[in-house]
Amino acid sequence: LILATWEGGYNLQCQNLHSAGEADIRVAKVLWWYYFSKVIEFADTIFFVLRKKSSQITFLHVYHHATMFNIWWCVLNWIPCGQSFFGPTLNSFIHVLMYSYYGLSVIPSMRKYLWWKKYLTQAQLIQFLLTIVHTLSAAVKPCGFPFGCLMFQSSYMATLVILFINFYIKTYQKAPSRMAAKETPVTTEVKNGYHKNYFAASNGFLSNKKAQ
Repeated sequence: LILATWEGGYNLQCQNLHSAGEADIRVAKVLWWYYFSKVIEFADTIFFVLRKKSSQITFLHVYHHATMFNIWWCVLNWIPCGQSFFGPTLNSFIHVLMYSYYGLSVIPSMRKYLWWKKYLTQAQLIQFLLTIVHTLSAAVKPCGFPFGCLMFQSSYMATLVILFINFYIKTYQKAPSRMAAKETPVTTEVKNGYHKNYFAASNGFLSNKKAQ
């Protein structure tokens, strides 16, 4: 996508559907493969079902995968080049990082180095925001790209921003506090060969006995 748009002299701010000639055809061909990758990504859901990980089949997961496939069918039929190039370029880069992470996570010796999962979500959010800015720039200073498609794209990206922020808060901000409560370290202080809780229990028993 980068090579096709660069060599075709695409305008980053706004690019219409038919002014770049052969470059538009090349971009459309590349975006077809991007669309095809959305079919492959359904494998995520298949693996979740086969592994009985139904908790991972969230609304966000189903919404994102199902809508992307249908949206890109429409894109390839009506707006397969021009301004449509920007989002897939960013998304492809993010997916390289994301699937590299998941690929490395199956190697036990590598897991201690995979501390950057939450930054993947942050990168996804930045991707959506940049796509919104890029899309709206073509609405503010138009170049002939269909206005309705720009508005739909911006609105759809906004829904993903909301859903991913919700996911980020639930996963990376609330989870640590719950985990901290569960992982409170057990006191192992020992005196004269006995755990200090032994003395606390003994003192309680003795004092109760004296009171009686």
